[in-house]
Amino acid sequence: MTYHYCLPERRVINLVACPREPVRGPKPIANLNNYQLSTNPMKDRILGFHHITAIAGNARRNFDFYTNVLGLRFVKKTVNFDDPNTYHFYFGDQAGSPGTILTFFPWEGITPGRRGTHMATEIGYSVPEGSFDFWIDRFKQHNVTYNKPTEKFGEPYLTFLDPDGLKFELVVSETPDNRPPWETDAVRADAATKGFHHVTLTLNSIKATADVLTDVFGYALVEQHVNRFRFATDAIEHAAIVDLVEVPDEKPGHVAGGTVHHVAFRVADDAAQQHFRQKLVDKGLNVTPQIDRNYFHSVYFREPGGVLFEIATDNPGFAIDEPVSELGTHLMLPPQHESNRAAIEKILPRLN
Repeated sequence: MTYHYCLPERRVINLVACPREPVRGPKPIANLNNYQLSTNPMKDRILGFHHITAIAGNARRNFDFYTNVLGLRFVKKTVNFDDPNTYHFYFGDQAGSPGTILTFFPWEGITPGRRGTHMATEIGYSVPEGSFDFWIDRFKQHNVTYNKPTEKFGEPYLTFLDPDGLKFELVVSETPDNRPPWETDAVRADAATKGFHHVTLTLNSIKATADVLTDVFGYALVEQHVNRFRFATDAIEHAAIVDLVEVPDEKPGHVAGGTVHHVAFRVADDAAQQHFRQKLVDKGLNVTPQIDRNYFHSVYFREPGGVLFEIATDNPGFAIDEPVSELGTHLMLPPQHESNRAAIEKILPRLN
């Protein structure tokens, strides 16, 4: 079987299944069939989200917003493995824990995207109760576009947009969220984000996507309001919710600047990943071989509603090439690009 990949606009990366461009970048990991499936049933579960990847424009603006305004930790500064003259940023908690990691491809000058169907349209972060006043004041100080707080499924939330127009919701979870946040001098623990709460997918029809979530990933429909259907897994307490919004007559969105590129679901290890890969193949979906992303191992597929999904492993983690105390302080290059470090460093924009 041949796998093809593409990106919006003119860039090519082996993440998105599409009909024309050939494979580029790192080769799939060999001997995947040698992995043994886990005998622990909890290991063969989808453990909520691993990370979410979006597209930005200006790299410095993106870096400043997420580290300064939102107060996230800069977990990893590396490059797009298939376009090494472009950064790949990772933001999250202290250790880069799965379920907290938001990543960006900041492509200078990329055209703005447009929210619509066949895409992930909202990212929800969990925040402490009573923190909305802090965030509203902070958004005012930094000229961030936001809406007044409202409620969904009994949980208060505050909507805002990042500088590229990416849509977020800060949510006070009905389930107490005890994940320790990353603190800065400006954003303390009583307001800081805890990690992901939910992701919203906007679709013309939810049925086929819901079948993947329930039949393959082990999610269940837990709530519904009008055309919003909430699915969740009981395999993990947080970063476990997927909302499907059904809008039959809505036009497809355009994945470019200020939109979500893909949603990565979490598994414990390579064996669990292979377990789910086989289930997806058996369901007739076109799934990539496993690809080594240095900090996790990945397989990708486009779910029937048009959204790019990834299944990513916990192993080996972000401390594989720099200690936790120094995460994000060095430009970390994959082995295939290390010999070109000097040239790459000249091209990448300075962040400070």
